[in-house]
Amino acid sequence: MKIRAVDEILQNHLQSRPLRAKSLVVTVFGDAIAPHGGTVWLGGLIKLLAPFGINERAVRTTVFRLTREHWLRGEQVGRRSHYTLTESGRRRFEAAFRKIYGADRGTWDGRWCLVIESGDRLSGSKRKALRDELAWIGFGRLAAGVLAHPTIDAESVAAILAEHRAEPLVLVMHATHGFGGNGAALTDAIRSAWDLARLERDYRAFLTHFRPVLPAIEQHASQDLDPEQCFMLRTLLIHEYRRVILRDPLLPDELLPGEWPGSAARKLCRDLYRATQRLTEQHLMATLQTPDGPLPQAASYFYARFGGLG
Repeated sequence: MKIRAVDEILQNHLQSRPLRAKSLVVTVFGDAIAPHGGTVWLGGLIKLLAPFGINERAVRTTVFRLTREHWLRGEQVGRRSHYTLTESGRRRFEAAFRKIYGADRGTWDGRWCLVIESGDRLSGSKRKALRDELAWIGFGRLAAGVLAHPTIDAESVAAILAEHRAEPLVLVMHATHGFGGNGAALTDAIRSAWDLARLERDYRAFLTHFRPVLPAIEQHASQDLDPEQCFMLRTLLIHEYRRVILRDPLLPDELLPGEWPGSAARKLCRDLYRATQRLTEQHLMATLQTPDGPLPQAASYFYARFGGLG
């Protein structure tokens, strides 16, 4: 049974914020297809995306572009094609998974990881590529030539430096902010390094948009909800949430403004995801197939999302 209130929210969303085919395909592959092995017939993907107003031509053009960009690889079987995540595509998704679906942050130990550009050892192109990669995992520019983050693990930094062959070209250090009376200076540095004001606005917009959905679903929890509607809701939920969370450096609570809306947005996303999970999976299993037959069951890591889906 479709919930009228939820359907109105979905339709209003699709009308007010038209979806880009490429961005939506990335969301669907990351959220729904990757946990089921990462392979799907093109025809099934076209059918899956049709309710969002994405036509067949747009889907075909999108998967062609994602194949050229090495996210996907395609294979022709007779007149049909199927697409699979490449290894590099999986790595990109895994980096995003940790931010989107990870458990709540633990306690901060007060230490910072600093990446310091030493002299002129980095070429202009390598410096930009390295900064972009570090920014992707949450680093901010604390001062000229100094990128910083309070919670990033050393392994993530080491992997990026190795990929860019930059280990001998930069300094990686840990520091502790332990001097009293510098609270204002630290606040100013954080505001300069990360655009928290924009993040706050985007989180509040997310909350405004999706908050009415949860009580509507809970009100009908004892009835049979519509699997396709649950899939559409979960997809739009993650599509919008990832637009914000992937720009969030995930700073410790001690460094954030009071009443930070990111925490409420995460809880709402988790609760809606759990509420729609079972029927969304039912819809995927009924809609998609692989060259080897039915879509395989979701991998065990899927059920660990948001600290456990139950």
